[in-house]
Amino acid sequence: MSIRTLDDLLAEGVSGRRVLVRADLNVPLDKQTGEITDDGRIRAVLPTLGALVEAGAKVVVCSHLGRPKGTPDPQFSLRPVAGRLGELLGARVHFAADTVGESARSTVDALADGEVALLENLRFNAGETSKDDAERGAFADQLAAFGDAFVDDAFGAVHRKHASVYDVPARLPHVAGRLVLREVEVLSKLTGDPARPYVVVLGGSKVSDKLAVIEALLPKVDRLLIGGGMCFTFLKAQGYEVGSSLLEEEMVETCRNLQERSEDKIMLPVDVVVADAFAPDAPHDTVRVDGIPSKRVGLDIGPETVAGFAAALKGARTIFWNGPMGVFEMAPFAHGTRGVAEAIAKSDAFTVVGGGDSAAAVRVLGLDESSFGHISTGGGASLEYLEGKTLPGIAALEK
Repeated sequence: MSIRTLDDLLAEGVSGRRVLVRADLNVPLDKQTGEITDDGRIRAVLPTLGALVEAGAKVVVCSHLGRPKGTPDPQFSLRPVAGRLGELLGARVHFAADTVGESARSTVDALADGEVALLENLRFNAGETSKDDAERGAFADQLAAFGDAFVDDAFGAVHRKHASVYDVPARLPHVAGRLVLREVEVLSKLTGDPARPYVVVLGGSKVSDKLAVIEALLPKVDRLLIGGGMCFTFLKAQGYEVGSSLLEEEMVETCRNLQERSEDKIMLPVDVVVADAFAPDAPHDTVRVDGIPSKRVGLDIGPETVAGFAAALKGARTIFWNGPMGVFEMAPFAHGTRGVAEAIAKSDAFTVVGGGDSAAAVRVLGLDESSFGHISTGGGASLEYLEGKTLPGIAALEK
């Protein structure tokens, strides 16, 4: 990969220069209070921002949050993020009430050396996500006017062909931030010649969301452990009753074909936790996969499956995990995710947590983040990288 890095930019000198940084500050907010419930993505960009501040740059940070429809929406404002970012940096972060309008221009113009500004949500502007090259390019022109150089440190967005990710690098001298560089270095180990045994753990809701990565990884891994809601489509393909559990009927035949050509690499649950309803206080118990009642819903893998998965992980030398094993947000159905996560953390393998809900689970369950080799900030981006896809944001940096 031929990409200039933040260190290259720092070596040229950034004191007094405006540096536009694309960050991924798409953090979860409490719907009632608006408070940040997990600041992991903010912390992830601190090494890059801290280095630029220390070097005397005028740092202009831009990011998206949530999925607004191309117009301002208060529930997706980055204002709370500006406050938390300032706390973590130990200095005030100036907040622009718009992205490329009057507030943004005056905020950027007023920056002193070593100060940081955060622009309002990029997706409040339709040009950010537009599929029309001209519309997207016009928005990129406005963003690029705020920088003398561009740093992409938003790995969670590099798989998107968006203005701030794909078009801005064509308009400014550009480099990869420390987070993006670290993510690519780690994931390239998984696509190259990983130490074996190489075990992948996949969970989450839908087989269709993970089909491409399963297809790509199956020839490369030694074991593929499947849990989460997606396991029920695989179990259905084996002829089991799955009750009212999440099921993609149109994917059953695909799952059957995957198992037939997997050379016994795919390992499925042998027991699951079923409940009367999708609720934390619903009556629930553990059953074998050949005994799922017709009117109950599977919400977690069972203890025997956790033990089996842990045994498969124990001797691994490389582990990639993406997707929870159950509805970990509800305490009665978090045991499977916790058990598998703890087994991964205790292994002697090089371990990678593939972002998204997996990274959230590590934090929500109070697990020690330092016990994992790497926790990615990009769920979708990490999966597409492992699929071998060209990521627009990385391709833009290579030009």
